Amino acid sequence: MRRYETVHAVSGSPETPSPVNVTRLLAEAASKSGVLWVEVPGGSTHAVWFVWHDNDDPRSAGPAIYVVSGTGEQTLPSLPDEVTVILRSKDSGARLLRLKAATRVIDPTAPEWLGAAEVLQAKRLNATGDVLARWREGATIHVLTPHGIPDEGPGAYAAESGRVTVSPARGTTASWRPWHWRGRG
Repeated sequence: MRRYETVHAVSGSPETPSPVNVTRLLAEAASKSGVLWVEVPGGSTHAVWFVWHDNDDPRSAGPAIYVVSGTGEQTLPSLPDEVTVILRSKDSGARLLRLKAATRVIDPTAPEWLGAAEVLQAKRLNATGDVLARWREGATIHVLTPHGIPDEGPGAYAAESGRVTVSPARGTTASWRPWHWRGRG
């Protein structure tokens, strides 16, 4: 992974830009959070749990985001070669960083698949059964490698909030209320 350059963000006044080390900000935001949003170009945005793997091995592609989807896991559509990743602040939950990421799928027969699956399994909460066998049979492990200058970051956020009204899904009970013993409080 290519290291990011220091980006100058405006803090306070336009005359005094303060430098922001995007590499450190990305590593900090990704290691402190367990949820990020993957925005598919021309499509929808998906909240996903992920694992940040800060691999310093010179033979590897560098730090990356691992995401697993499929049977028994989160639902994620087929990802194109490049997506937008939105990271949040652990303190406030607000948008912290928005940048492009290259995506690729690790083939279950590839030697690196087991290493990625073990990294994901270590952070997977409430895993039951043989997770590695289930993932090998019916899940997809995506590697997202962030790159480039962020679209949004400290001192350079979009004016709009990014909030979207969520349409009701099949699992909602907007009109019918289930029966409860001795009424509902």
